[in-house]
Amino acid sequence: MQIWAGLGNPGPGYTMHRHNVGFMAVDVIAEMHGFGPVQKKFSGWTQEGRIGNEKILLLKPATFMNESGRAVSEAIRFYKLEPDALTVFHDELDLAPFKVKVKRGGGHAGHNGLRSIDSHLGPDFRRVRIGIGHPGHKDRVHGHVLGNYTKAETPDLVDMLGAIGAEAEWLVNGDDARFMSEVALRMQN
Repeated sequence: MQIWAGLGNPGPGYTMHRHNVGFMAVDVIAEMHGFGPVQKKFSGWTQEGRIGNEKILLLKPATFMNESGRAVSEAIRFYKLEPDALTVFHDELDLAPFKVKVKRGGGHAGHNGLRSIDSHLGPDFRRVRIGIGHPGHKDRVHGHVLGNYTKAETPDLVDMLGAIGAEAEWLVNGDDARFMSEVALRMQN
């Protein structure tokens, strides 16, 4: 079993924020792969399903970004899993908009959701980094991250989320390089 956590903030006011792209990614995965109904568990919302032969628990922490680690660690402990069974989908300032990269381990680069998960579980989990681009100056970061995707960005956002959902089986199988390659190919078309 694997746990895939999408990071974001709960509530309708945050729905289209760049910071909520992790929530968006797991919602698309659930829809495209026919996951079960949403349940309230582990201080968040979960959906269970399968991709290929692997059972996946999708988790959206309802704790707000800064406390994401609490929800994620509850789920990891409940299922008696190690951090390497965890994949976290999150926004990434240091990647160009709509670029998707995967890495295992590493620092949190100032991302409060990753910092929280690190503090509960350590850094040894997989991250699906979803580029939102840097606004150019550190004083503009807060407004950029907590700003909505624009109407002009929506087609690229939809394409990228669709590519993540369509190529998710590569993540299940641990082929991170193939996942990144296939998502990038879909984004070129």
